[in-house]
Amino acid sequence: MTSLLHLYGAASCPFTTELREHLEWEGRMFVEYDVESDPAARARLESITGSRSVPVLVEDGRVVTIAWRGRACQV
Repeated sequence: MTSLLHLYGAASCPFTTELREHLEWEGRMFVEYDVESDPAARARLESITGSRSVPVLVEDGRVVTIAWRGRACQV
């Protein structure tokens, strides 16, 4: 059984786009949150990571990736 991934990102962040495309290429199922347009998602992101850097990938309530290949955007 695979776990559900949560992708916290921003529409304006190219690294969010790259990570999303990577997950889609791998056939991974995920729920995406745009922290620029969703204040509740932004608050969850800040409580999970303590920052506003995206993209962030969370699996089973645990942060598994902050940034994509060492690159991130601040929102």
